[in-house]
Amino acid sequence: MCETCIAAFAQPLHRCALCALHIPVGMTRCGECLLRPPPWQLSLTAVSYQWPWEDLIAQFKYQAQPGWSGALASLMHSAPGVDDALAQSHCVIPMPLSLERLSQRGFNQSLLLAKHLAPHHTHHDVLLRIRDTPAQRGLARHERLDNLKGAFVVDPLKTAILRNQHVVLVDDVMTTGASLQMAAKALQVAGVAHLTTLVFARTENAEYGGS
Repeated sequence: MCETCIAAFAQPLHRCALCALHIPVGMTRCGECLLRPPPWQLSLTAVSYQWPWEDLIAQFKYQAQPGWSGALASLMHSAPGVDDALAQSHCVIPMPLSLERLSQRGFNQSLLLAKHLAPHHTHHDVLLRIRDTPAQRGLARHERLDNLKGAFVVDPLKTAILRNQHVVLVDDVMTTGASLQMAAKALQVAGVAHLTTLVFARTENAEYGGS
């Protein structure tokens, strides 16, 4: 990943503090988040989900190239607010995959990113995905939410790790927010005091949220 491409395609943008959409300078939140704020306190991203990043993410996730995780995490580290959020967090949690999806892919891309971002306080076994669901692509946000009901839980033996803590929830791409929202609700039930979502890339659509 050369410096020329980073300079050309990874410049920081002014974004909504709650959903990471690109918004005009002077605003802190987009209209959707003012009306219906998501169940977290801060949302951060490194880049917009467009060329060349969408191609790199496809290689990373779907073409068995986990070696991209270090370079992608490095760009996440350099995004505004990320280092502060990680320094203030007590626990960094990757979005979990179902056992079926993990078996197919061979690795959890969010876990690889989280380990590069916070190698000493990443917890991969706290938030669990207990139900496999059909692919989310092509579904509207309300359909994605229905698809994901009951999919995420916190291990009841590990809620003490989360109670009254600052947590960063890591994923690779933020699309409509359905997956992140359902995972965030499970973390809220476990007593998380402050939740930041952190993704590598954010799609530029009109609805808040992750994959």
